[in-house]
Amino acid sequence: MPRSSRLPTPAPLPSLIALALCAWGSASAQQAASDDALKLHGSRVLGAPAKSAAKPALVISGGKVSAQVDQSAQAEGGVELRYGELTLNADKLNYNVVDDLARAEGHVRINHQGNVFTGPLLQMYVARFEGEFLTPSFFLAATGGAGKADVVKFIDNEHISATRGTYSSCPASGDQEPDWQISARQLRMDLAANEGQADGAVLRFLGVPILAAPSLSFPLSSARKSGWLPPNIFLDNRSGLEFGVPYYWNIAPQRDATFTPFVMTKRGVGLDSEFRYLEPGHAGRINLDLLPSDRVFGHSRWDLKLNNDGRFGDWRYRLKSERVSDDDYWKDMSRRVESQTPRLLASDFNISRQRELSWGVIDTYARLQRWQTLQGTDALAQFDSPYQRSPQIGVRVTTAADEAVLDSFRPWGRKARLEGGLELEYNRFDLPGSALAAQARGGQRVHALGHVAAPVGGEAWWFIPRVSVNAAAYDLDRPQADGRRRMGRVIPTLSIDHGWVFERDTTLFGRDMRQSLEPRLLYVNTPFRDQANLPNFDAAAKDFNFDSIYTDNPFSGIDRVSDLHAVSVGATSRWVSAAQGEEILRLGAVQRFLFRDQFVTPDGQPVTQRFSDLLLAAAAHLDEKWWADGTLEFNPETNRSVRSVMRARYSPGPFKTVSMAYRYARAQSEQVELAWQWPIYGTPVTSRGADSKSCGGAWYSAGRVQYSLRDKRLTDSVMGFEYDAGCWVLRWGVERLSTGRAEANTRLMLQLELVGLSQLGSNALKVLKDNVPGYRRLSSDRSPSSDFLP
Repeated sequence: MPRSSRLPTPAPLPSLIALALCAWGSASAQQAASDDALKLHGSRVLGAPAKSAAKPALVISGGKVSAQVDQSAQAEGGVELRYGELTLNADKLNYNVVDDLARAEGHVRINHQGNVFTGPLLQMYVARFEGEFLTPSFFLAATGGAGKADVVKFIDNEHISATRGTYSSCPASGDQEPDWQISARQLRMDLAANEGQADGAVLRFLGVPILAAPSLSFPLSSARKSGWLPPNIFLDNRSGLEFGVPYYWNIAPQRDATFTPFVMTKRGVGLDSEFRYLEPGHAGRINLDLLPSDRVFGHSRWDLKLNNDGRFGDWRYRLKSERVSDDDYWKDMSRRVESQTPRLLASDFNISRQRELSWGVIDTYARLQRWQTLQGTDALAQFDSPYQRSPQIGVRVTTAADEAVLDSFRPWGRKARLEGGLELEYNRFDLPGSALAAQARGGQRVHALGHVAAPVGGEAWWFIPRVSVNAAAYDLDRPQADGRRRMGRVIPTLSIDHGWVFERDTTLFGRDMRQSLEPRLLYVNTPFRDQANLPNFDAAAKDFNFDSIYTDNPFSGIDRVSDLHAVSVGATSRWVSAAQGEEILRLGAVQRFLFRDQFVTPDGQPVTQRFSDLLLAAAAHLDEKWWADGTLEFNPETNRSVRSVMRARYSPGPFKTVSMAYRYARAQSEQVELAWQWPIYGTPVTSRGADSKSCGGAWYSAGRVQYSLRDKRLTDSVMGFEYDAGCWVLRWGVERLSTGRAEANTRLMLQLELVGLSQLGSNALKVLKDNVPGYRRLSSDRSPSSDFLP
């Protein structure tokens, strides 16, 4: 992480209790700063520049104005006082020049940078911004929030206090109170220290107190400040109701921590904790989630996560690890598990150094990798564990621009030159203690990967002949079936990658387009080497798609190299808008032809079919409201599709999106998916202002439903509803996550977002954003609050 990075700032609930009042004080401080800024003034003669500290002029106007020079001024009827960026309006004004004291009466109104205070009586020392405002009301342009207080005291440019103040982004209607409102007995704000204090703070929603505290401290800006954060509320069928209140600790500018004590109605009391640091050359995060005594499980439970990276001199290091207490943790505490594979948790530490020379790059690296497999007691659901690396040590040498060649970079120079690379690596493989007993034991491997290429090309074509070799030697812990423990092999490969790019100007549906035609050919010849009795520590079959068909080996990893003698031929055509440069339509097709039978295959069965499955792909954005794409794998011998994915999305306007998807894999799965966000009743709230008369109200539905046609059941799905009242948004719904063949975890979501303040409850907003393509937060144009809770 670079040194300039900053730790993300949480949004403490108390920090916004005095938002209305502190914004005025902040504006006052900004005025003082602007006074010191250098300003240009016209002059008829050359001379010294005006002093930057010169005070702005004070101007008073009104229906009737009288003044005594250097003594006082009085004004009545539509009075206006201007001083810098400050504008003061009133029915009557008395200004004492000697004391710089202004006393305004009757419909007093202060405007500063869009923030407005109104009330019956104001007394202020204008230059010092020191004074007292009785029973003022206020409006903040930045948040659309408003409020009132019995007394506001402007102590100086950096200190403000208020007695019995309130704040809300909901407009009051007649004698009715706003839908939500924060009140405090006493507010004190220190702008220089970026700190405030609220005594007797209470948050009310629809007239009901939902949060109270006798004394709260809070920051006055977006800077970090220690304090309590909004509470978390979760409800699911495995743990019951969970309630937690995070406490944020701003330890230092480069370090912070969050502690969240929580209680689960079914399981008991626990603590979630997070520590973050950002030091020169080092950054990291440590999370420890602890449930000391789980009443359901019968033992203590925990989750430990480490994420750290940095450098020592020329060496970079990275540590990423997650460990949990038991095999069922991923089911019961799924919200706390970060791994994308919740039943397979990795601990990975690696260090590396890169040296750039005039002729290329040398990479030196080492790695230590461990796995925790959460097998459980269901024998049918258990799985083979991947091998651990204990350790992995290697060096990689590549010539300049070699990586660009590997990525099919088109070298526009017509002159060919040799480029190449060499990788030497040692690995010690073993299995974790939770691995199945039937798995083959580990061993040691030394491998060498090398290649030489001679790329050549022009402005619209490339031609890259390449020779590579994969060599490996093994020393196993246990003998193979033939009694051998040591073995090895060397496998060469010849490939030729050739392609063209043709372009022309054309039209599509009456629109000017630039169409491209991009044919490509890849020839691969790898001789057969028997690998049936060799170990397989890290090789796996690649997915058969438009990317893998243009590679020289259908396996990832080192231990398997397919005996492929084939040519892949395909083409892609694109239509790009000449005006916007946006891709409107894309069509593609590719197929592989085998010159001989293939024996080293992912499933161990020889491939005798000369023509591979045909891959077809298409994507279209013919209209601003419609997107569609799809891929199809078609078997020419059976005339049947093998796999297909079809997707479409319709988005006619803000907060209106519907997407559909169909996924099919023959003899494996067939699934349909529907996701949406759509208004269902009411008038949508589009904006807020000082003259808003009501909060309005509109109902929305959002969710994603997946259904397995093969199993005839719902899989992972979420369905929710949202009510947008303009100044607050309520979200609730249900999320269903599969945890086994006949098991599922069902969560109830409930979240209240107070626009311009904070979000309370479970993080339904994050769930909807993660699951619904094109989802937008309803209050995104009205609230500065984050889309996600800390």
